[in-house]
Amino acid sequence: MDEAMKNREALNKVSPVKISFNDMVIKAAAMALRQHPYVNSSWQGNTIRMNQHVHIGSAVAVDEGLIVPTIRFADQKTLSQIAADAKVLYDKAKNKKLQPNEFSGSTFTVSNLGMMGIDHFTAIINQPNSAILAVGGIKEVVVADKGQFKVTNIMKVTLTCDHRTVDGAVGAKFLVTLKGFLENPVTMLV
Repeated sequence: MDEAMKNREALNKVSPVKISFNDMVIKAAAMALRQHPYVNSSWQGNTIRMNQHVHIGSAVAVDEGLIVPTIRFADQKTLSQIAADAKVLYDKAKNKKLQPNEFSGSTFTVSNLGMMGIDHFTAIINQPNSAILAVGGIKEVVVADKGQFKVTNIMKVTLTCDHRTVDGAVGAKFLVTLKGFLENPVTMLV
């Protein structure tokens, strides 16, 4: 996440709204879904529904439990637009003002517990989605690089998939694409 951290700092110098790491994950997931449409699908009894739109649900904890506001057309929005939409939706969720159309219709979900100090976890799929991405916190670790040790920042993610629509190979390809966007965020801007 070293490049993501640098890029986020630079983006926040020019963005009209603060961009969070979660906003970056939502954008990366949305773009990866375009390249891996089976992950953006749902099981419909005995058929697979391929969703044409990318609507990312973003899980939010409220006093009554969990609610999942939906950022519609996330693949077509800039990071600043995603950040602005997310802020409005999260504020509405916390103030119990979300309307049903604002927490329904997601095609994929992101659940982030990183801000709570969680390194990694497994999230339960938000039906009718075929997958959910569990996002842990960013932390410094020591790694070996060409015979030298260095400190780098990592973030663990876990993809839970409905194997009727998304098998392990499809899920792995999606994660490789997601990882590429997050490790080189400038690719999300072109």
